[in-house]
Amino acid sequence: MRAQFVLSEIGVGLRRNLTMTFAVIVSVALSLALFGGSLLMSDQVSTMKGYWYDKVNVSIFLCNKSDAASDPNCAKGAVTEDQKKRIKSDLDKMPVVDTVTYETQDQAYKHYKEQFGDSPLAASLTPDQMQESFRIKLKDPEKYQVIATAFDGREGVQSVQDQKGILDSLFTMLNLMNRAALGVMALMLIVALLLIVNTVRVSAFSRRRETGIMRLVGASGFYIQAPFIAEAAVAGLIGGSLACTFLVVGRYFTIDHGMALSQKLTLINFVGWDAVLTKLPLILAASVLIPALAAFVALRKYLKV
Repeated sequence: MRAQFVLSEIGVGLRRNLTMTFAVIVSVALSLALFGGSLLMSDQVSTMKGYWYDKVNVSIFLCNKSDAASDPNCAKGAVTEDQKKRIKSDLDKMPVVDTVTYETQDQAYKHYKEQFGDSPLAASLTPDQMQESFRIKLKDPEKYQVIATAFDGREGVQSVQDQKGILDSLFTMLNLMNRAALGVMALMLIVALLLIVNTVRVSAFSRRRETGIMRLVGASGFYIQAPFIAEAAVAGLIGGSLACTFLVVGRYFTIDHGMALSQKLTLINFVGWDAVLTKLPLILAASVLIPALAAFVALRKYLKV
């Protein structure tokens, strides 16, 4: 009988404050969808880091004849065969180095033509203008500075470049976008909490006669507060369910179908369905606990029992 009464009061409360309940549901849904999306973005960045950092190379570009006339690092002339042999030997001795690949000027010219053959500059370049280079794969991509310190400024070396630096800029941008999404999520969550508090206040005021009678007949504080807390929890649960639906539908249409990014951007290793499914219980739990806690705090102020 008590459970039936609580359920009936929940239904009455949700219907009385229908517009506020709808606003709570939408706010909770949007804020938790952003929260889930931010978690997935963090997973995506971590996955991309693990995938790309394992493939990045450190490149040691060697001086050519053109550099000798224009680049201060190559003031002593183009790289010699002895200098190349010493660089290769020193690289082979370094414990941080996994593999070393030598690229000739002809190979560099061929690769450039394959990538930028349509550019006006490609038509004017000749193989002797390209730079020979050593492409180094490190056992730990974080140890780039070891290579830079050992070979920067050495005779015959024009520059030492780390591809990881380019990726770091990309990941920094993705992290900033993720933080912006978290900021919007926090703002939406604050709006949802304010709406919940206001809804509870209006609901408590509209049922002040019923709660007064219940106090007179000796009803416990928990029994009086339970319908109000449950109302907020139910509204939050509906919003959390919508947020889960947004994430599942968003993952389905953006990655697998619709936009089909997994087919168009084959170089990106997107997070799988397991990452999405593991976030759903957390979102549902938050959708119930946060509104219920907000309602409980509001009741202590607006419903004296």
